[in-house]
Amino acid sequence: MAKATRKQALGRGLSALLQDPSNDIQSILDKNADKVVGNFIELPIDSIEVNPFQPRTNFNEESLRELASSIKELGVIQPITVRKTGFNKYQLVSGERRLRALKLINLETIPSYIRIANDQELLEMALVENIQRQDLDAIEIALSYQRLIDDIKLTQEQMSIRVGKKRSTISNYLRLLKLDPIIQTGMRDGFISMGHGRAIINIENQNKQLEIYEKILSQKLSVRQTEQLVKNYKEHKVISTPRQENIPNYVKDGIATISEYFGQRISVKILKNGSGKITIPFHSEEDFNRIKKMAKGAK
Repeated sequence: MAKATRKQALGRGLSALLQDPSNDIQSILDKNADKVVGNFIELPIDSIEVNPFQPRTNFNEESLRELASSIKELGVIQPITVRKTGFNKYQLVSGERRLRALKLINLETIPSYIRIANDQELLEMALVENIQRQDLDAIEIALSYQRLIDDIKLTQEQMSIRVGKKRSTISNYLRLLKLDPIIQTGMRDGFISMGHGRAIINIENQNKQLEIYEKILSQKLSVRQTEQLVKNYKEHKVISTPRQENIPNYVKDGIATISEYFGQRISVKILKNGSGKITIPFHSEEDFNRIKKMAKGAK
């Protein structure tokens, strides 16, 4: 507790400066900007809005509760980073997990580094900060690279310098975005690894990609076994394909939509009387509960 009190004492002068409207800082060239930018202060949580450019979309609830418990005992070890957007208004640059965790335990302030940045700089800082994290899944990293290309207009060579990764590494991540969305979801949920994804991507036909993906899940194939399966396919060895010649077009047209909704490749069986049956596979108790939750939400 003494450590937290000492931090607050260090920030009192800066706090008083920021609370004076006549000293409002909008630019790095403004008066007193050098006293604010790069320093940290305890900011009210309700004065900080989340980053609209946040590339990360998955926040594990159990992990957040564990972080909240740790913060309750030890305090915030690493300040978040914010940019100043107006008088007593800030926008998050990095540290959304810490901010979310503090909200769970109803704390009112959080130690924050203050930056001055425009929208493009904010996006770039958020993307690069996320790419350098260790707990992102491969698809989140790939999407972050793609946004640096689309929104910041960086080349792969420029990205290599910014994030300290080899160009070939960046290229390997970006290729994952060519996978069928269902397979991307499987990677994000941990059903397959990046190694599996890199093997599957060598197949251009997305229906064949999904067929191989289903074999990986049902047979619990390793990355090496998946690579061999892909090699066999490319050498025109047999991969069984469900016969669908009796499935009417209105059903064929809907299979992809339903599969994408459930995050699983569904199968359809048509009976002689024109009725049919839809089968939704699941691969674990967690996967079944995910599908059940989606079904409840659709009511």
